[in-house]
Amino acid sequence: MTLPRRPLGTTGIEVSLIGLGTVKLGRNTGLDVAPFELPSLSDARRLIGCAWDLGINLLDTAAAYGESEARLGALLAGNRQRWVLCTKAGEIHEDGESRYDFSAQAIRRSVETSLRRLRTDYLDIVLVHSDGRDMAILSDAEALATLNDLKQAGAVRAVGFSHKTSAGGRTALAQCDVIMTALSHTDRSQRDVVREAGKSGCGVLIKKPLDSGRSAPETLRNVADQPGVSSIVVGTTNPAHLERNVASVLG
Repeated sequence: MTLPRRPLGTTGIEVSLIGLGTVKLGRNTGLDVAPFELPSLSDARRLIGCAWDLGINLLDTAAAYGESEARLGALLAGNRQRWVLCTKAGEIHEDGESRYDFSAQAIRRSVETSLRRLRTDYLDIVLVHSDGRDMAILSDAEALATLNDLKQAGAVRAVGFSHKTSAGGRTALAQCDVIMTALSHTDRSQRDVVREAGKSGCGVLIKKPLDSGRSAPETLRNVADQPGVSSIVVGTTNPAHLERNVASVLG
């Protein structure tokens, strides 16, 4: 049972059809899920090992995911080249609350911090972590311009936008290598955006494919079959759940 890989748009990066979301490795506050304890480092290591054995090569994290980046940096030491690392900038989560800053200075500082925490000299994908004001962030353009400067410098391979609105998603297509879009069996409001992205050569990472745990893993196959989808990011700390998710898209 090994996952296929798909091209991430025209970036030259190939990603596994299922990617592992790692917010639950480092943060357990302010999430739309039942309360849980953070896994131990040894449990997190087993999860990462399981992901690799299943054919997963994409790990999704963010500056706002608490200790996730730092823990991944420790867990991937010596094996960083195996993985496609996706992180996000623009949001910081502290003391149970999120704060957003999309200025050039904040974005650059966030990427530099992510590089240090992940113990790497480059990041495969960096997304702007929208607070919902997609059009305002994109029209200002400072955040994406800064990420593109870092891409030119070799610190980032692909630049993108994690959007909340259809208008934001469509606008981001012309400015980004990658978008991250919510799509599930029950929420198909962004399906046309995903299709447009596929046609334009923009990579598509899917978030919330199981409606924050409210949909069955078997519905992932329907998401995977939507034109334009590059990879579906699922978050879990349970290897058995991860295996079931992979089995669901493999049919």
